[in-house]
Amino acid sequence: MTLLKIRIGEEYLDTVIGRYAWSKSGRDKGRLFIIIGIYDDQHVLIADGEYRRVENPKKKKLKHLNITNSTAEEIKALVEMKKKLLNADLQKAINNYLTKNND
Repeated sequence: MTLLKIRIGEEYLDTVIGRYAWSKSGRDKGRLFIIIGIYDDQHVLIADGEYRRVENPKKKKLKHLNITNSTAEEIKALVEMKKKLLNADLQKAINNYLTKNND
């Protein structure tokens, strides 16, 4: 079995899990999310634990996201280990990112 490697820009799609992403379009425009899954080669699953919860993540096109270089390592680890991801974990990671980058 071969793994499908999909490129977005200079990176492979499987490296975006756990990355912070700003929505560029739609009614959630300007909101910060964390990528928690890959849907296909053009879509990812995003959640923030508040507006979009883990139980019902948003399927979003990659071209409608501004993906940052920062990664929520604790979220990435939980997703990769297939452990239960909590909405509180996402909210905490997003709040930490916003506080760190607003200083």
